[in-house]
Amino acid sequence: MKITNSGWSIKDPLGVLQGFARHVPEALGAHLVLAGPAAASVSDDPEGDQVLQQVRRAGAALPRAARDRVHLACLPMEDLEENAAMVNAIQRRADVIVQKSLAEGFGLTVAEAMWKARPVLASRVGGILDQLRHGTSGLLLEDPSDLVGFGRAVQALLTDRDRTQRMGEAAHRRVGQEYLAPCRLIQGLDLIDRVAG
Repeated sequence: MKITNSGWSIKDPLGVLQGFARHVPEALGAHLVLAGPAAASVSDDPEGDQVLQQVRRAGAALPRAARDRVHLACLPMEDLEENAAMVNAIQRRADVIVQKSLAEGFGLTVAEAMWKARPVLASRVGGILDQLRHGTSGLLLEDPSDLVGFGRAVQALLTDRDRTQRMGEAAHRRVGQEYLAPCRLIQGLDLIDRVAG
């Protein structure tokens, strides 16, 4: 079982790492992949490298058994197609996608995971509230800093495979109905029609 989280600064990877290591039992056999862009390649994330270094230090300080279940993936950004292929591969292999953001507009990672029929565990912040339906297409964390609650939510998703599959399927349908370009165009035309009519 794999759990992935993407991004560095506003995505709270340190909280994901600590929540996973402390509150997701080793007996589940789960591994965490913290994936994000190579820190030096993102000019609009000045704290990214600092956060990545904090995550590396925290990972190195974990007990051996926990450390063996945590993997950092710094993805190159020079070739955007290559980067997209790597993100796609990581997400498709994941059992759960985590977007434990402290702040968020429209969560592209959330939409990508939903399209791939993966259950998403995300913070109840910003645009994510519009994307996920708690308990139907994913799970929303009330408090992104609640690491015990995070661990319980991860365990719930990893241990109830039927529910997880239903959530992933519902997430896929929601993206198809709400966020693909043709759907957005039709919604826009409907709005224009209502306003003009």
